[in-house]
Amino acid sequence: MRLWRCRRIHKETSVGRDTLTQILELARWAPSGDNTQPWQFEIVNDLHVRVYGSDTREHILYDYDGHPSHIAHGALLETMRIAASGFALVSKWTISSDNDRHPIYDVWFEGRPNMVRDPLFESIELRTVQRRPMKTSPLTDRQRKALIDAAGPTFNVELFESFGDRLQIAKLLWHSAKIRLICPEAYPVHKEIIEWRARYSKDRIPEQAVGVDPATARLMEWVMQSWERVHFFNRYLMGTVAPRIQLDLLPAICCAAHLLVRPKRKPAELIDWIHLGASVQRIWLTATHEGLHLQPQMTPVIFRWYARAGRHFSTEPGLFDLALKLANNFEHLAQASQTEDFGFFARVGVSQQPKSRSIRQDLATLLRA
Repeated sequence: MRLWRCRRIHKETSVGRDTLTQILELARWAPSGDNTQPWQFEIVNDLHVRVYGSDTREHILYDYDGHPSHIAHGALLETMRIAASGFALVSKWTISSDNDRHPIYDVWFEGRPNMVRDPLFESIELRTVQRRPMKTSPLTDRQRKALIDAAGPTFNVELFESFGDRLQIAKLLWHSAKIRLICPEAYPVHKEIIEWRARYSKDRIPEQAVGVDPATARLMEWVMQSWERVHFFNRYLMGTVAPRIQLDLLPAICCAAHLLVRPKRKPAELIDWIHLGASVQRIWLTATHEGLHLQPQMTPVIFRWYARAGRHFSTEPGLFDLALKLANNFEHLAQASQTEDFGFFARVGVSQQPKSRSIRQDLATLLRA
């Protein structure tokens, strides 16, 4: 990967199309669910960028009411702010169209010659997902404080660090993964998001970054060609066991901690989800800055959203009841009531830099004419 942009010291104080292009080259590295990148850019003039957001709720089960996409929009806007600081610029944004399916964000830039570059700038391109087991070395006091402080004043961060906590979360993720893997409505997502036999992927997750061994990957590739095969393996050959062990159970135990972000006020409008996304990106970049890796584990949060809203998300009998049980167990673990909201859930720890990762679509593809 070309990381030279993170190492350059930018001294420009004026704003122009070339500068905005460089900011967008960095901003496009913002995280999004399954690397969907639900945005396009328009450079309106030398001071103004327009972001056209979208969501994937119509065809992706996990994009509950578009909120995971909205969180990604917030992460993008925060990345733009941090990137702009490397060019001695401040950015301000507004929501010019609050249609939550197709929101439009206007971002303006202004030069500040004496502005100090945000310390998270150099982590923008380094930040990635680590889906494989990490070291169980405890967080340092500095790392712990940095992660909590990064969330900002309107969010609480709860860390689950003991072996007992990690074991309980491993059980939680084990059951969440069962719902994920036997749900027919989730199958189209799983079939499409993996780019098989790939180290990098511009618009999906490359196989080598999924977190399973090559033999399991080959079996998954064959089985996932049809729902009939998936259903047969799940029902008669314990087809969910190997991926759950490799993707959920072991990684949940092998990490330093699990991190739960809880909004102090329940998100009610689009802007609340945008602010949550900005907080998530600051936390993730801070983890990178502190020498940590992070993996989102959002399916328990999302299935809890469905359960507490009373929304049956599958035609498969019993899955909603499993989601209700999952929600109860999650709330017991977090000592939370049914009405409290969970915004983001992830694990963190020390590990080697992943050799495979999702990259991004070229900026030319994301730019509107």
